[in-house]
Amino acid sequence: YMGGSRAGGGGRKSGLVFLKSAAMLLLSLLRGRFRHKPPFLTSLLTFLLLVLLPGPAQPISFQLPGKARKCLREEIHRDKLVTGEYEVAPPPGSSSGPSANLKITDTAGHILYVKEDATKGKFAFTTEDYDVFEACFESKLPVGTGRMPDQLVTLNMKHGVEAKNYEEIAKVEKLKPLELELRRLEDLSESIVNDFAYMKKREEEMRDTNESTNIRVLYFSIFSMFCLIGLATWQVFYLRHFFKAKKLIE
Repeated sequence: YMGGSRAGGGGRKSGLVFLKSAAMLLLSLLRGRFRHKPPFLTSLLTFLLLVLLPGPAQPISFQLPGKARKCLREEIHRDKLVTGEYEVAPPPGSSSGPSANLKITDTAGHILYVKEDATKGKFAFTTEDYDVFEACFESKLPVGTGRMPDQLVTLNMKHGVEAKNYEEIAKVEKLKPLELELRRLEDLSESIVNDFAYMKKREEEMRDTNESTNIRVLYFSIFSMFCLIGLATWQVFYLRHFFKAKKLIE
């Protein structure tokens, strides 16, 4: 099992390295860093990226019981556009309409979006710092009713490249369909390269933290050893003086 785990980890790492290399090469081609752009190489890298890249974000659906509160969290980088759509629907056959509140906050408690009696709508905001953002749905029980049945909540949150409205970009910049797809691939490639750069930075920070911790542990171990040696030496002299005072030894 351990051997298989290592093999799987190596395969995933190799795949990530290949994906990063392909994204950087395609990004260079799209930005015109090479004077001669091989059509076959561009098409091949485009096909590989489309195959290896994950598909568009799928909506998340869950049941929200009466008087319950459920939250979804996601880590998002700074200066990223975040868009989302939500819908709260009662179970089929229920006489009461949907009744839930939606609140989106960051770790500092800043409210980015709030909606009472949320049924269906959209939201959008731009992140200022890298943070964990939380979207909470809180069910409300209408006055004068019994137990409220579970409500069906659907949330589709997008950020970064997924949140861009490429149809609007095509209209503003008057891009052709092929140019629009190339623009989308360029943004995806740049996003992959930025993600790998961030992962490398975090890896370096974790390595520095581990090295600093190891040095502190080493110094603490040396200090503890000297303390134990000093305490043992003091104990020997103290007991020797005590036994001499009691005339138990010469």
